[in-house]
Amino acid sequence: MDPLVIAVVALWVVVIALLIVVFALARQIGILFERVAPMGALMTDAGPKVGEASPRFDLMTLDGKPLAIGGASARNTLVFFLSTTCPVCKKLLPVLKSMRAAEGKSLDIVLASDGDHTAHQAFHRAAGLGDFPYVLSPDLGMTYRINRLPFAVLLDRQGVVRGKGLVNSREQLESLMNANDLGHASIQDWIKAETATLN
Repeated sequence: MDPLVIAVVALWVVVIALLIVVFALARQIGILFERVAPMGALMTDAGPKVGEASPRFDLMTLDGKPLAIGGASARNTLVFFLSTTCPVCKKLLPVLKSMRAAEGKSLDIVLASDGDHTAHQAFHRAAGLGDFPYVLSPDLGMTYRINRLPFAVLLDRQGVVRGKGLVNSREQLESLMNANDLGHASIQDWIKAETATLN
């Protein structure tokens, strides 16, 4: 019986030690999440700045419908710049579809690019983007100074730029919406403001 009692006591000591280690690790993970700030869209200084009115563009969609970007509108507008050959852009298409389903009453999502009309029509069809307005406009990209993709610009109902940046993930894309809801140009600006109020 003595060896059995010793084994049970040893196992309990090991279980208690493991519980302490798990608790310590969980605490460290919590501290790490507090220290590591969320990564928002990567803003650039080029093009219209956040808080400035966007120029108005009167464009035609791939299917021949007129579409205005900039100026007053019924809903906020997210302009998502993409390319038919960009793998990250393709990865974010399901995110855009879910955003449209969740925010459809308050947000219009417009896909924008330039290049060959036929290639973009084929991409639009193959990716199942029939519900999204899709425009081809070199002027739109040049005005916003788009040099890397995917890039997104959020306009409010008055056509004012509320957020913009390079978006490589769902979190970065959603950060544009979150920053706008919080009343800041970016998540990074919000974190700076919150840190300043704490100090």
